[in-house]
Amino acid sequence: QVQLAESGGGLVQAGGSLRLSCAASGRTFNSYAMGWFRQAPGKEREFVATIIWNGGNTYYADSVKGRFTISRDAAENTVYLQMNRVKPEDTAVYYCTATDATGRDYTYWGQGTQVTVSS
Repeated sequence: QVQLAESGGGLVQAGGSLRLSCAASGRTFNSYAMGWFRQAPGKEREFVATIIWNGGNTYYADSVKGRFTISRDAAENTVYLQMNRVKPEDTAVYYCTATDATGRDYTYWGQGTQVTVSS
């Protein structure tokens, strides 16, 4: 079983920056990929970014491309989401997620961290 713990959420002004962290722990950690999703009030959960653990390839939603950067620290089993030039529409609960070794599905989820962007 893999446990994911997010941190770094909070209140930020539009145009500012914030960095989210997600530490993975458990008996074994061999996820194919880790990523971030978000869910705004009244909306469905949506994909934000993902990183392939081996190799580091990254993928982003169009809405955050060029503003957000996902990265990982393999030694610490930690993934980061650097959020720059944030907008009020980035306000949401951000969830860290990880696939299993096959990468077919996002199997593990964190509890979420609130990000609020004020205008």
